[in-house]
Amino acid sequence: MQNKQASDAKGRANSGTGAVESTLKDFFIDEIKDIYWAEKHLVKTLPKMEKAAGSEELKDAFCDHLEATKTHVSRLEYVFDLIGERPVAKECEAMAGIIKEGNSIIEDTEKGTATRDVGLILAAQKVEHYEISSYGGLAQLARTLGLSEVAELLNNTLNEEKQADELLTSIAENGINYQAAHEERN
Repeated sequence: MQNKQASDAKGRANSGTGAVESTLKDFFIDEIKDIYWAEKHLVKTLPKMEKAAGSEELKDAFCDHLEATKTHVSRLEYVFDLIGERPVAKECEAMAGIIKEGNSIIEDTEKGTATRDVGLILAAQKVEHYEISSYGGLAQLARTLGLSEVAELLNNTLNEEKQADELLTSIAENGINYQAAHEERN
């Protein structure tokens, strides 16, 4: 009996007809609100990170990711439309903490140093990893709920977040970490 129920549920989820009302769908919507808050706050935070960065390559990466993040906000607003919900942000405590930590890095490091840039990269990668885990999980939930178009949109953002993380790693490995390792204390 359980196998038939599981098979029937899987068939409904793969049909793409949309999610039935369920506690899972409620949870999914709540988590979309959470990542929406996070993305909207990153739109405000990335310019501060760009301004604080010393490396032109890092400044450019933050500037480019700001534009991508604005697209992510718009994409999430479309997701809300697809699931018949009004775009509402719910404070993301995890992202609020990561942003606070990033602000502390700016306050606690000297302007123009590679050490500050290392800290900014680390903070930005914490953001990216949170987003990667969120979008990966949300895309899977959307597939489970039969929201194939939503899953595709979330997966697109997931791939863009992975690319941003890889770029940050490349910037760190191609000079900034080495430069910071050779900076003397003041």
